[in-house]
Amino acid sequence: MGYQLANGTRLPLDVAWTNPDTGVQHPANWLRLSTERDRELLGITWVAETNQVWDQKFYWGYDSDNNLIPKQLNDEPAVDGDGNELGYTQTGLKTLWKAKQNEIAASLLAPSDWRVVKELEVNSSFSAARTAYPSAWMTYRAAVRTACNTRQSEIDACADVAALKELLFGSATIEQQQTDDDGNGVVDDDGNAVMETVANPNIATAWPDPVE
Repeated sequence: MGYQLANGTRLPLDVAWTNPDTGVQHPANWLRLSTERDRELLGITWVAETNQVWDQKFYWGYDSDNNLIPKQLNDEPAVDGDGNELGYTQTGLKTLWKAKQNEIAASLLAPSDWRVVKELEVNSSFSAARTAYPSAWMTYRAAVRTACNTRQSEIDACADVAALKELLFGSATIEQQQTDDDGNGVVDDDGNAVMETVANPNIATAWPDPVE
């Protein structure tokens, strides 16, 4: 579902737009603050989409050609309808999801934070506390931090929104055609592709398993 102009142009929420008939520029929050009468005067209607769904974490919806409208991937200067910079930066999906990795890492480390504090309190020096700290927990906590950094690098490497979504929420395995030693696709006697299940190479590095 979404708003659209009389000419069929879709108007995603929270996106600045320019009226094609009057040339008037409208800020990103105009639709949310407008009244029904405001929208009626400009010929803006609400169109119900009965068979279209999309992941709102990554897309605004569909355009008039039925293509998904991706959200902004990278941090970019905010601009008006004519492309003039507005003096502030709009945060992109990469920055948002990298921050989310920090939150996840913190939540994984939090249950064992007390162990670090305990060793510092009961030992006479930092080196003694480090020696007394269980190696399994030390290895785990280091692995969490490494995984966080790696996942953030993988997010930065995504070329588009579809790749970012696959990285973070893609299936652990995918079906693909088997290949021979020369890299050619394998087919059966009837000429059909022989498929196999393999690990998805496009998903993010896994977080480490917790210490038992």
